[in-house]
Amino acid sequence: MTLRNGTSVRLRAIRPDDEPRLMALCRRLSPRTVYERFFSFRPLLPEQAHAFANVDYRQRMAIVAEVDDGRAPELVGVSRYGPSDVGTADIGLVVADAWQGLGLGSLLLEEILHAGEQRGIHEFSAEVLTDNRRALSLLARHTTITRRTVGNGVTSVVLTRRADAPVEATRQEGS
Repeated sequence: MTLRNGTSVRLRAIRPDDEPRLMALCRRLSPRTVYERFFSFRPLLPEQAHAFANVDYRQRMAIVAEVDDGRAPELVGVSRYGPSDVGTADIGLVVADAWQGLGLGSLLLEEILHAGEQRGIHEFSAEVLTDNRRALSLLARHTTITRRTVGNGVTSVVLTRRADAPVEATRQEGS
């Protein structure tokens, strides 16, 4: 995949050996990004990274964005889904601060929704801080929101993937 700035990233399913790279990604996030994603300033714990990196690729799935500049490959974003209380798949997404605004969030969202659809999941849910306008705008551009509730500073949505959603970065042949 090629981002708006011309940089290439590789999107792929997460693997158990991504656990240390996932921890490294979360250590590089700004406090604001951590709070917007996890609703807390608490860093990702090793046992959480282990659970996030070890998915069953059906009910729990994650897609990572990886760059390889000749050194060790580095994760710069991740999207995931897992079972929720309301019978949907709950989605989450985070992009490293230096990689935000380049279309990577759109790619990760599209890929995780597509992965869910391939596994028979057509309805997703998400909780977003109400003042996180970028995340809410991303969902509005790429999904059809079928239910929305707002309370205590959190917007909860139930959504489906839009077939005509714009993709803001470009796929390379063979990606």
